[in-house]
This record gives sequence, structure tokens and C-alpha cells, in this order.
Amino acid sequence: MKAMLMTAVGGPEVLVFADVPEPALTAPDQVKVRLRAAGVNPVDTKLRAHGLLVPDALPHILGCDGAGEVVEVGAEVHGLQVGDAVWYCHGGLGREPGSYAEYSVVPAAVARRAPAGIDACHAAAGPLVLITAWEALFDRARLQADQTVLIHAGAGGVGHVAIQLARWTGARVCTTVSSAGNAEFVRGLGAERVIDYRREDFVAAVNDWTDGRGVDVVLDCVGGETFHRSLEAAAYYGDVVTLLEPGADIDWTAARSRNLCIGFVLMLTPMLHDLPQARAHQGEILDRCAVLLDSGELRLQVAAQLPLSAAAEAHARIQEGHVQGKLVLDPQA
Repeated sequence: MKAMLMTAVGGPEVLVFADVPEPALTAPDQVKVRLRAAGVNPVDTKLRAHGLLVPDALPHILGCDGAGEVVEVGAEVHGLQVGDAVWYCHGGLGREPGSYAEYSVVPAAVARRAPAGIDACHAAAGPLVLITAWEALFDRARLQADQTVLIHAGAGGVGHVAIQLARWTGARVCTTVSSAGNAEFVRGLGAERVIDYRREDFVAAVNDWTDGRGVDVVLDCVGGETFHRSLEAAAYYGDVVTLLEPGADIDWTAARSRNLCIGFVLMLTPMLHDLPQARAHQGEILDRCAVLLDSGELRLQVAAQLPLSAAAEAHARIQEGHVQGKLVLDPQA
């Protein structure tokens, strides 16, 4: 089969389009999927640039997000059968092969029935960002109706679904963007206050929006100085959840004086540490999001779908920044 292999640690040029053996079931609880689409996430570019999470795993097939149809089921698989459309987040970290390929073998427990109302391209754009946003807003920050939330990078992969999930639960949303086009996009998703961080100080803008109170919840999708300054934008007894490491030189004075609850989200943890209950919970998140997608209460933005052979181009575009929504690869193109 055709696959995109990470052959070394480095730039996008280390991704090589190659013929590799088609995978086979190795356990009775697995399914084999013909991939119709593979989502590209920033974590893919970081693994390529800095190294896989498992040593001595090269060459390796990257890609956590996949969507396609089941072509084979193991003897102990129940609830899925050949022909079922599925979506999932699995592999691509160095241990199990990822989704930058024509076929993949995954545990049946993580292959969930794909939303019926969207195509495979949009389904593949969803799993990692949906699970991340859900865990951040609801599992960590316990976001409630009528609360206020600041979502950084609202036009990005996690940001654009986080805005919609927050609005679905009845919260008021403020978000940061980098362009007029992105501002228009996030307003269409339900953001009430949009801050162009190139022209406005987001802390001052948030405090103005909340009459000096600060927001109940901050979702940081940027890290670094953005995380640090977000502590000043949170309300007393608020929650700040970050998807990135805050760094070793953070001044925690504002967090302590405001009695903030600081949370971290790495949705890959259950895969990395074999946590079946956590993986089951993530599957339930996908099932709930599938209902929202089918009802039209949630949508996934795909900036572009590229052939699998153009994975290096997709990585370069993500590294340049400001991709609206997600990029997706077509393994059958």
C-alpha cells in the first residue's frame, strides 16, 4: 500500500511517499480500516521536527486522526462490521502506525461510528480537536451555561470547535484571532467578542468585555507568554486550561492571588499510557460530538484536502501558522 513515512527527525522533507506492506490484524479485538481521509495536526509536525514519543521507531507512519470504512474485523469484535464508516484518533506517535496510509489496523474500541451527515474528509478533521476541546472545557474547566470563556486561537483546529462547544452549552465566548478573515469566521461560529491580538491587548480587551471581572474560563491553545498573561485575564476562582507546557520561568503570583485552578490537557495520554477507561471516555466524547455534527449544532472546518503524497506541504502550511480549521490528506488520491 501507499504510505507517507517519516524517515528521520527534521523538516517536512523527511516525509517520503513509499510502498509499504499492507497491515494485518494481530489481535482478535482489532479492525482493519480502508482510510478515506487522514487529519493533519500540529502534534504531527512537532513529532517530525523533534522526535517520536517512542525510541527507535523510524521509519514511522505519522497521523493520529483517521476516517474510512471497516474492511476486516477480528473474531472478538462486536458492534462493528465490514462496511461500517468509522472515525478515530489512534497511532502515529511511534508505537502503532498512524493514518498517513491507505490502510490502518486499530483497536475496535477506538473506532467509533462516524457521523452520518458528514463526509470522510470532515470526519478525519475531528477526533483529536473535538476530544481536546471537550476535555479542556468540560472535564477540566467544568464550563457551565452563562459563564464567560476566553478561547485563544479561535480560528484554529481546537479553537474553532471549542467556540462551538462553549456556545452549545450556553456560555459566552471571547476569542483571539490574527486577521480580519479569521474574525469573520469565528463570529459565524458564535463568538461574541473577537480580539485581533495584533492590534489589541487581549488582557485589557477581556477585562473591558467583563467589566473588569475577567473570564470564568481560559482555554490556552498558544502557550508561552500568552499563557502567562492569560492568568491576568481570568476571574478570581476561575479556571485556566492549557494545551501546552507553560515553561519553567512562569511567575505564578497572579494565579495564586486569584485562586485560579490551572489545568492541563494532553488528549494523547490514554494512548501513551494504556488507560482503557480514559480511552472509553474519549470514545464517548466522539459519539456525543457525532450527534451534534449530524444535528448541525457543530461543524468542522477543513481549510484544504491534499493528496497523501502532499503531506510535506501540509506540514509546511501548519508550521507557517494561521490555518483556518484543519488540513486533511486523501490516502486514495
